[in-house]
Amino acid sequence: MTTRPPHAGPNPDGKILMARVTKKPARGRAASKLAKVGRGELLTLLDFVRYAVSRFNEAKLAFAHGTTDPVAEAAFLVCEALHLHPDQFESFAHARVTAAEGKALLDLIDRRVTTRKPAAYLVNKIYMRGLPFYVDERVIVPRSFIGELLDSHFGGDGEVGSLIDDPTAVERVLDLCTGSGCLAILAAYRFTNAVVDAVDISKGALEVAARNVGDHGLDDRITLHRGDLFAPLGDTKYDLIITNPPYVDAEGMAALPPECRAEPKLAFDGGADGLDVIRRILRDAPDHLTPDGGLICEIGRGRELVDEAFPELPLLWLDTEDSEGEVFWIAAADLG
Repeated sequence: MTTRPPHAGPNPDGKILMARVTKKPARGRAASKLAKVGRGELLTLLDFVRYAVSRFNEAKLAFAHGTTDPVAEAAFLVCEALHLHPDQFESFAHARVTAAEGKALLDLIDRRVTTRKPAAYLVNKIYMRGLPFYVDERVIVPRSFIGELLDSHFGGDGEVGSLIDDPTAVERVLDLCTGSGCLAILAAYRFTNAVVDAVDISKGALEVAARNVGDHGLDDRITLHRGDLFAPLGDTKYDLIITNPPYVDAEGMAALPPECRAEPKLAFDGGADGLDVIRRILRDAPDHLTPDGGLICEIGRGRELVDEAFPELPLLWLDTEDSEGEVFWIAAADLG
């Protein structure tokens, strides 16, 4: 069963574990306004983080969008409201905030509790591998493990565990189900000689992706395509295909916390067993890979189902700092 939504705080890598959800709050609690804070009661960044953590715990929020606990989420929101990079929090933790800043912080904390929207939507930003990306409700909040794997398994030069010999030899990359475009952008940074095609079926998602591509100055290397998986690509072949497709099964969709329900359903729903889109990708990928190419695909906690559905495929399961066997690699030669 794949019950976790696809994966990116002060955590700049955008790493994420399973959404932490505790018992649902009493009816009406999340919708009520927070108790008024007296003047001078909260002074420093750390004071506001402590206050936010208490309110988040009280409301029993879920953390599934780049932060895995209330402390990290609170620090992320405080930094963003004060225009600080997450890495700067410790330097300013004991600094006092102005009255105007304090009011803005309290408003942001209140909105996180009362709306149950992901923190990234409230500030329109998320970090992956230390890089900022714009996000809003047109895309899921990016949190894929593939970003880390691009660094750890595609370095070449004889590195232990590298899946390719030379990243500079990669000329064409495809990012399927690109969403906000973050993986396409990370791929462009990793493979400096490559052009990247990024595909999504959602017009809104591609508008967000276009903004991020422009913000990173990669318009000349990344081309966005609207369509269903490989449909808009003709017979183009790629040295690498990366994808973090919808893979949440029916049971998982029914159990999504409010934070995840605020995200586009299309980006999560993988059908009854979570494998509808993955089956299509594995079926059609051979027609779009160069002979020495390969596919890297994130599937959440559906490894057992994938292994049962494709026993003939020699899938190589990859681990990251915060995941085990949630992403697989397969070479073009092994796809047939």
